[in-house]
Amino acid sequence: MDELIRYCPDCGTEVEIETHFGRPRAVCPACDRVHFQDPKVAASVLIEQAGKILLVKRVMVPLQGTWTLPAGFVDADEDPRAAAAREVLEETGLIVKIGELYDVIYGREHDRGASIVIVYHGHVKGGTLQAQDDAEDARFFSPDEIPELGFEATKKVVRWWAEKSKPA
Repeated sequence: MDELIRYCPDCGTEVEIETHFGRPRAVCPACDRVHFQDPKVAASVLIEQAGKILLVKRVMVPLQGTWTLPAGFVDADEDPRAAAAREVLEETGLIVKIGELYDVIYGREHDRGASIVIVYHGHVKGGTLQAQDDAEDARFFSPDEIPELGFEATKKVVRWWAEKSKPA
């Protein structure tokens, strides 16, 4: 339901909720615009090095103090791969080459969060590991050292990685 939309972005009239295209949507009674709420998209990077995975410790609410993959929102005019590389640089100081797609994960976990998380594999190409921006710490962890994780998307990826990394 389009609860966040109260006024038409075209003409400013207060919207009404009507069923259009099979679900309730905000509709302007003055100009007939049907509002389709766009998802928020985030890009994340799985970086492995010497049998360890890179995680960052969150400074921001929600889940402050938990660890996640380097990640952040994709800007409207930004390629998700570029956003993923930008977020790694902003949070860790590392320059990465974005590799193949790992997964696309759906599920909004909080009101300001992403609905879709695009997860890529990445490889360090340069820079110096140092927590920056909205990360208070950044480091590599082995499968048996994984700290408290935040967000289901991170948990899913790290579980997969840890299982794959176990000796046979």
